[in-house]
Amino acid sequence: MSIEQIKQADFKEKSLKAWAEKAEESLKGKSIETLSTYTYESIKLKPLYTKEDVDSKELTEFPGVPDFRRGISSLGHTGKGWEIAQTLSFNSIEELNTKLETAIQRGQTAVSFPVGGELFSDISGLKELIKTIGTNHLFSLNAGEYLKPFLAVLISALKESEIDGSATGFIAADPIAQATESGFFPADEETFMGEWEETVRTAVRSFPELRTVLINAAPYHNSGASADQELGIAIASGVQYLHYLIEQGWEVDKALNLFIFHFPVGSQFFMETAKLRAARLLWDKVGESYNGKEQARKMHISAETSFFTKTVYDPYVNMLRTGNEAFAAVLGGVQYLKTSPFNEAYEEPTFFSERVARNTQLLLREEAGLKHVADPAGGSWYVETLTRELAQKGWDFFLEIEEEGGLIAALKSGWLQSRIQTVMDKRKQDISTRKRSIIGTNVYANLDEEIKQATSSEKKSHYCSDSLTTLIQLCGKNQSLEDRLRTTESGDKIVALQQDRLAAPYERLRVKAGRLSDVDGRRPSIGLICIGELKRHKPRADFITGFMSAGGIKTMKSTSIVTKKDALAFIDENPSKYFCLCGDNEQYEEQGIEIVRELNKKHPEIQIYVAGLPPENDRSKWANTQVRNFIHVKSNCLEVLSALLDEMEVSSREGKA
Repeated sequence: MSIEQIKQADFKEKSLKAWAEKAEESLKGKSIETLSTYTYESIKLKPLYTKEDVDSKELTEFPGVPDFRRGISSLGHTGKGWEIAQTLSFNSIEELNTKLETAIQRGQTAVSFPVGGELFSDISGLKELIKTIGTNHLFSLNAGEYLKPFLAVLISALKESEIDGSATGFIAADPIAQATESGFFPADEETFMGEWEETVRTAVRSFPELRTVLINAAPYHNSGASADQELGIAIASGVQYLHYLIEQGWEVDKALNLFIFHFPVGSQFFMETAKLRAARLLWDKVGESYNGKEQARKMHISAETSFFTKTVYDPYVNMLRTGNEAFAAVLGGVQYLKTSPFNEAYEEPTFFSERVARNTQLLLREEAGLKHVADPAGGSWYVETLTRELAQKGWDFFLEIEEEGGLIAALKSGWLQSRIQTVMDKRKQDISTRKRSIIGTNVYANLDEEIKQATSSEKKSHYCSDSLTTLIQLCGKNQSLEDRLRTTESGDKIVALQQDRLAAPYERLRVKAGRLSDVDGRRPSIGLICIGELKRHKPRADFITGFMSAGGIKTMKSTSIVTKKDALAFIDENPSKYFCLCGDNEQYEEQGIEIVRELNKKHPEIQIYVAGLPPENDRSKWANTQVRNFIHVKSNCLEVLSALLDEMEVSSREGKA
């Protein structure tokens, strides 16, 4: 081909139909529909998205304009960027002061730490900390039940220091979310909401730029809620607070400017990005319905990488999970971001783990260049379609909550907890059958790994007596401090949300296996009777090895078993009473069944499993054998391992007796 011919060449546009036909050729006759999957939000994910999947509005909108799906700033993160708001752990005010100074020097831009009773053990120290922070840094604090006393200390400290300016960022609380964790709503809901509103009003007088109304989706996320449920709950929660404030005489725009939404960001990258974009769209819709001005309708989002997805075993993989989740959060357009230390699931964060967590954001900002693009996901046919579909699903769920009487009523009746539990059950089923993989936990588990136990010392008591008088004076009422600072178990009891990490059921099995190792002095094990040549038995032997390791059970492979005598010799050499036959279906028919029958006869005490699931028409041939179970890709791994470890535990006790 000449240069002139190359210059005249063009690229003909291919149709979706032509692509589908070509794809089906590679699928060897299977329909293109087999590549589609469904999410926990009941959204169908197609293998390919085109411009026909989006409308012109979604492609022509710009960041910074309603409906704000593309962000609340026209510059996105190319201007100031998002706030790096790492939560700093501490055991004393002095330690917190030192860590905060170091963190700010190394890139942290917003002040974040746990707000609990230990802060008030040293009121003077807390005041000095606040004076150090002054008004130079944004706050990023979920104050929870300690909102009022913390604000009181903040007001007092800034007055004493005569610092010019106002506290900025957010120091906020979500009383409804707190109730889902404690399992109790106050007996007098009107009084409860009235005190909350009074706290918010007092904060606005002193700090007009500080956001104090938190919508915290973390308890719902960590209980297994799907993305559309998180959205629906967040919007319902926002509407509940907004409506109450307006009833108390607040102007709509002034009330809207108090809100900060907090979302955990999970492992489904595009779904989580779409969730944050859809949240802004929905809140704009709410603000518009209340006749709020455009500026006030902008949703400010704080995000954290998900605790729900983290693991105790193989914890360094958590660094990858955190990086993926933080990336999704930035693409979703957050204003504040906390990246979790890789070891937070099993011990207090260390200097190293906190540093890696903070640097993850710096890498995304400086090395990945995310600060140079206003809206990296904008215009993507897939992301825009997913945003629209997820927004509709979230809105529908919000309307369902409203039909139940609102968020508080839905929680009191148990309706909402039941809906979340349904999704959680699906998630558990998927990890139990290993349809969903958790690297290092239900797949590729490392049995040689030793997990350190939590080394943190006992936390100080919530309050120290020498600070009680000062704090009561700051709070300003004669009510007891215990009543003011703690969520009391009085009032309407609700079903508390059951928050748990997704990997926890497998981790509990590993702990049980570890206990058995301590009792017997050797790891729980199962012998693999490998039939014939390596290439025939290896696939299923490897599968069983991975399957068993998820529960902390070691496998001991035989050499190639050719005769019944070889199998008997292998069993005699091994102390385990649990064995699994490994080979292909043809080998099972030729030798496997006879080997099992011989083992049943010579060693009736052993438990025999078979790797794989023979064809249905061959299963009757196993009828007279004492095969305990067939273990295959559709087996419920968690159930099989749990039952096996329970038996091993009983055997261990009997042997010891």
